[in-house]
Amino acid sequence: MKIALSNKTRSRINNFLTGLLIVVAACLLAWLSTRYEFHFDLTRNARHTLSAASVGLLGKMQDPITITAYAREDVNLRDAIRRIIGKYQRVKKDISLNFVNPDVVPDEVRNLGIAVNGELVIKYNGRNEHVQSVGEEDISNALQRLARGAERWLAFLEGHGERDPLGEANHDLNEWGKQLQNKGFIIQPINLVQVKTIPANTQVLVLAGPSVDLLPGELEIISDYIKQGGNLFWLADPGKQHGLDVIAEQLDISIESGMIIDFAGRIIGLDDPTIVMQTPSLYPLHPAIDNFNLTTFFPTATAISEKKDGSWKLRPLISTGDHTWIEKGKLEGEVNYDEGKDIVGPVNLGISLEREVEVKDDTDTVIKNQRIIVVGDGDFLSNTYVANSGNMALGIRMINWLSHDDALITISAHTVADTQLQLTPLASALIGFGFLLILPISLATTGLVIWWRRRKR
Repeated sequence: MKIALSNKTRSRINNFLTGLLIVVAACLLAWLSTRYEFHFDLTRNARHTLSAASVGLLGKMQDPITITAYAREDVNLRDAIRRIIGKYQRVKKDISLNFVNPDVVPDEVRNLGIAVNGELVIKYNGRNEHVQSVGEEDISNALQRLARGAERWLAFLEGHGERDPLGEANHDLNEWGKQLQNKGFIIQPINLVQVKTIPANTQVLVLAGPSVDLLPGELEIISDYIKQGGNLFWLADPGKQHGLDVIAEQLDISIESGMIIDFAGRIIGLDDPTIVMQTPSLYPLHPAIDNFNLTTFFPTATAISEKKDGSWKLRPLISTGDHTWIEKGKLEGEVNYDEGKDIVGPVNLGISLEREVEVKDDTDTVIKNQRIIVVGDGDFLSNTYVANSGNMALGIRMINWLSHDDALITISAHTVADTQLQLTPLASALIGFGFLLILPISLATTGLVIWWRRRKR
């Protein structure tokens, strides 16, 4: 016996089964959401996602990280901390976050030196760092300091008019120096007339453009430091080297006389041909600038050349294009290339030197990989120019490479470019009119049409 179902009954059964399937699917999705997480960041600059540099840094930190937030019972503050730390936890699962109300543990707060509500104490491998500003740049810089595992001392030679790493003058290096300190380096100016030696814990010795001659005894101390495998960062400004020519001879290099001329900057409005513009296409292959894609600027630069049969492994670090040349004449009036007198590019504005050195310690002899960078311009890291495009990042990369922190790369802040929507009055009126009138009327009309058609069946 066949049972005939009316169209109305079939429609009701179909509607019931469809509704049941929707409910089951929703329940399954809800169950899956408790076990699997999916995150999508559609903002223009991915401000809700960790930068690639931060992700890479976490990948180098193999051990667990503990973060304690000393924050009062403020829902907004604690939620903000959870959100930013959550970005790190999604990348590295063994990051733990704990909250402590500083009002409840005053002795602990005093002993730790907690000064700000919401201050973070990050612990890793028995060391800790305090972070008072909750942002990716500050947190990642703290993690980078912890990842180094040991103090990195940078000795800056002083006493001869060098650029001051802590100075505020335009030609000084304070802005760069502050960033190095944020990355975990310790800056120590040294005067060889007073200390008579370069400290043994020096990771990198920095020669930042002396303006008066060094004494023979000081040059001997620097030479001995190099012989013993010390790492060196030399900012060799154009012109007289004030006694450091003997160091250049020791390194089997020469600092060219004259200044590099580069007219490529005219395309972006630079009228000064002595400013050398380095675009990503000009960077040679070098681990210090691997995947570095920022333009850099070098005012008043000279070139570094290698002597034949040198004992060092020399690699170009900053090379100019074939549109540049080294001007040997005076920079007066209109500057033109003089064939037979000037040196046509490409030339090396910056180089790196490496070698293996046998170094005696207290009990044994070890092989040390010695690294040196010489750049024919110190202005690019000065307070005046360091903020130009990639100058700061390049300077930090160089120091990381010299200190053998190859795995640690610079962490930059996210640039938030889409937090505000700027609309013209006409656009605002159209959007408001559309949402307040057109959209409701359209939905109501659609509903009435559907109701009317079903009623006529």
